[in-house]
Amino acid sequence: MKKDQTRRTFIKSSALVAGGLMASPFAIPGAYAAPDNYLKLALIGCGGRGTGAVFQAFETGHPIKLVAMADAFQDRLENSLKPILTKYGPEKVQVPEEKQFVGFDAYKHAIAEADVVILATPPGFRPSHFEEAVRQGKQVFMEKPVATDAPGIRRVLAAAEEAKAKKLNVVVGLQRHYQNNYRETIRRIHDGEIGEIIGGQVYWNDGGVWVRERQPGQTEMEYQMRNWYYFNWLCGDHITEQHVHNIDVANWVKQGYPVKAEGTGGRLVRTGKDHGEIFDHHVLTFTYEDGSVIHSECRHFPGAANRVDESFQGTKGKAYLSAGNHGNLTDWKGNALYTHDRENNPNPYQQEHDELWAALVKGEYKFADAENAAKSTMTSIMGRYATYSGKVITWDEALNGSVDLFPDQLAWDALPKILPNEDGYYPHAIPGKTKVI
Repeated sequence: MKKDQTRRTFIKSSALVAGGLMASPFAIPGAYAAPDNYLKLALIGCGGRGTGAVFQAFETGHPIKLVAMADAFQDRLENSLKPILTKYGPEKVQVPEEKQFVGFDAYKHAIAEADVVILATPPGFRPSHFEEAVRQGKQVFMEKPVATDAPGIRRVLAAAEEAKAKKLNVVVGLQRHYQNNYRETIRRIHDGEIGEIIGGQVYWNDGGVWVRERQPGQTEMEYQMRNWYYFNWLCGDHITEQHVHNIDVANWVKQGYPVKAEGTGGRLVRTGKDHGEIFDHHVLTFTYEDGSVIHSECRHFPGAANRVDESFQGTKGKAYLSAGNHGNLTDWKGNALYTHDRENNPNPYQQEHDELWAALVKGEYKFADAENAAKSTMTSIMGRYATYSGKVITWDEALNGSVDLFPDQLAWDALPKILPNEDGYYPHAIPGKTKVI
């Protein structure tokens, strides 16, 4: 892989997203002509996001049946199936007990039952699950991020190429790509309305997320799986699990990926035993091939001011974007160049499914999101490598890193690679001392 990606190669690799029709391997002739013409869906990862994605698939109104589900935990699967079945009924939800797969290998069996799979487990599992879905020739919706370390990213990039060769649609839940204010404002940025982008700032600053306390009788593997947000082999730290959204917007605006990262981070507020190993703040600069710099900031400080948005500066003006349907362009005198109408915008989480399933029922090949998702995830991982080590990390160093966070064995009595000390606290990175590559 080349060290950097130029604007030309970025556009070329993203071209499939814009269109181009090709027969799907499972195109359904006369999809609405008979009751047995439907797409079979499997859910891999039965948490809130996976359950929500099934709801969104059904809400597209296309002929879909949920035929299999898989999760590491039986209770998670049952708690997901119940509301789906209640809302959509047994005609659409046909997941008998023998199609409810539980355990570390459950995903293989559920994938085999379906035409289309939703991959929504904790992201550390995404590389192996995506590989398997592509190997079996399935159409894919998968959540972000798509890996938690460099070896995982390389696996996803390889599987993405195989998916393209097999003409398998892949949509990734970086839903800002399916949100009208981002699409229209960034189109105008790329058309040059504020000139060349020379800098920017991207933020995900909020109070943090849930914590799941250790329960009596849990093995270390089960505890980390239940409390997955706080362990890097599962989550990748919140710079990857959450802030990847904003970092991805920076890459989208810049039409490329940064060549280096440097910054700082640590644990100041969220320091308990149940907070595992991850940092509670990361502050970085990403430098791109043209020398422009994007400031990146994310933190989990309860009670502090929240900010989740993106700003960019060009030679002729500036841009402001947010998930709240903001999309504003102004010149340097403050005159409005574009203001997105915030009313009546479709929900981007629904929109990504609307567009994917519309293509699938027609047998079209339109979406190849995996490569960009992998490279934006890699950007966030490069940022984590920089904040953990306190060093300047280049793209090549990060992508070629050999540190594999994943356990050597997946079993409930097996041990993850990171373990607590005798007081129950986990080791964490110390900038200036920790080696990450």
